[in-house]
Amino acid sequence: MTTTEQPVSARSYTAAARGSRTEAELQLMAKDHLWMHFARQSVMESGAGVPIITRGEGHHIWDSTGKKYIDGLAGLFTVNAGHGRKRLAEVAAKQAEELAFFPIWSYAHPSAIELADRLAHYAPGSLNRVFFSTGGGEAVETAFKLAKYYWKLQGRPTKHKVISRAVAYHGTPQGALAITGIPAMKEMFEPVTPGGFRVPNTNYYRAPEMGFEGTPEAFGLWAANRIEEMILFEGPETVAAVFLEPVQNSGGCFPPPPGYFQRVREICDQYDVLLVSDEVICAFGRIGNYFACETYGYEPDMITCAKAMTSGYSPIGATIVNERVYEPFKHGQTAFYHGYTFGGHPVSAAVALENLDIFEEEKLNEHVQQNSPIFRQTLEKLLDLPIVGDVRGDGYFFGIELVKDKATRETFDDDESERLLRGFLSKALFDAGLYCRADDRGDPVIQLSPPLTIGPAEFHEIEQILRGVLSEAWTRL
Repeated sequence: MTTTEQPVSARSYTAAARGSRTEAELQLMAKDHLWMHFARQSVMESGAGVPIITRGEGHHIWDSTGKKYIDGLAGLFTVNAGHGRKRLAEVAAKQAEELAFFPIWSYAHPSAIELADRLAHYAPGSLNRVFFSTGGGEAVETAFKLAKYYWKLQGRPTKHKVISRAVAYHGTPQGALAITGIPAMKEMFEPVTPGGFRVPNTNYYRAPEMGFEGTPEAFGLWAANRIEEMILFEGPETVAAVFLEPVQNSGGCFPPPPGYFQRVREICDQYDVLLVSDEVICAFGRIGNYFACETYGYEPDMITCAKAMTSGYSPIGATIVNERVYEPFKHGQTAFYHGYTFGGHPVSAAVALENLDIFEEEKLNEHVQQNSPIFRQTLEKLLDLPIVGDVRGDGYFFGIELVKDKATRETFDDDESERLLRGFLSKALFDAGLYCRADDRGDPVIQLSPPLTIGPAEFHEIEQILRGVLSEAWTRL
C-alpha cells in the first residue's frame, strides 16, 4: 500500500500510462516503493527526490527533466560500447523470439556455446572452460566455491582460505563479501563466510603509510611479498586462492607496479595456491585488452568477468578456468553442484556476442590503448589544484585522490569526507553535467570510467567540469 493519498489501485499500469508518467508521479512512486542499491533511503524519504535517468546515447545520458550529462562512469563501469546501440537491442529481440529462455543445467543452447568458445579464445593460455552466472558477484562466488572444491578433490581439504587486498571490493554475496576488504561493508552482516585474509594493496601514493619507501618497482616486489608472508603465516596447506583485480577499483584505481603480478604468480606457483584475476570491471577493453591480465603479462588460474561483456545491455557474468582446475571434473561422477537459473541466459549470451562484434569492428581495445595516455595527461592537469593529491589508473579507468594538504598528503577525516563528497561534490558534479563517482571507501577519490568510444575532446570537457567543481570545493573548505 502506498503511503501517499493516492492508492496503488488508482494507478494505471498500461503501456500508455507507463510511457507518460510525469516527473512528480515517478518521484512519488520511487519514494513509496523503490529500495535503491548502496543508497541512503533517507534522501527519498525526505522528499528531496532521486535523479531519474531516462535515456542514453553514446557517452551521454538524460534525466527525466531533459537535462543532459556526460556518463563518466559508463553506468557502473559497464556500458563500454556506449549507450543507444540499436543493434544490441535488435539481437536481444531476435533471440527472445527464437528462444527466450532455457537453462544450462544439463542442457545447452547455441548462444551460450558460442560465447563460451569466444571467451576461451580471448582468454590467455589454458583458460578454456567457462561457467556462466548473471553478474560479477556471482562470478566471484563461483570462483571461491570452485577453489575450495578443487582442493578437496585433490585430497587437500584444509586448503580453504582466500587472500585479497585491503580496501578491495569483490562483491556482496556472502562468499564474495568474505573476500571483500572493506570492513565497513561487512560489519552489519557478520559473521560472514570465514577464511578471508587481507594484504596491502598497491596504492603507491600511500606506500609510506604502509611502511615502504622506494621506487615503484621495489614497491611492487614489496607488496607481492606481503602475499607470500600471509601464506606462510596462515600455512600453505590452508590457503586455496588469491583474488586480485588487475587495477583495484575501491580506494581509487590502484594500478599494479611493474613486476607485481609476475612475482605474485611465482608465489602462487611456489606454494600451490590458485590465482584468480577478478576482472569484473577491468575486462572487455577497460584497460585496453579483452582481459587485463594480458595487459600486465600474467596468466591466472581463473578469471571472473561480467559488466562490459554485454556493455550492460543484458546481465551476464562468467568464471573462466584453466585446464588444471577443470581436470577433476572430466571424470566419473564428479560434478560442480552450483549454478544460477539465468546463468548463460540465451538473450544475454546473444547480446554479448554482438557486443564483442562491435569491439572488433570498431577496434575499441586499440582505441583505448591509443588514447589512454592522452586521457591521463588531460586529467593530470588537475594536479595544479591544491585539493588534488594524485591522479592514477590505466586504460579508461582513473582515480583522482583528494587531500587537505598536498605537501604532507594529509587526507580528510570522516566528517570532512562526508561534507566534501556527499554534502557537495556528488551533487555539484552532477549539476555541472558529469555523472561519475565520488567515493570514500578508502581515502576520498573521484573515479572516472567512461564509455570506450570517447576521445580527446571529451577528455577536455570532463577535465573542465572537474576543475570548476573542485576549485569551488576547495574554497568551501
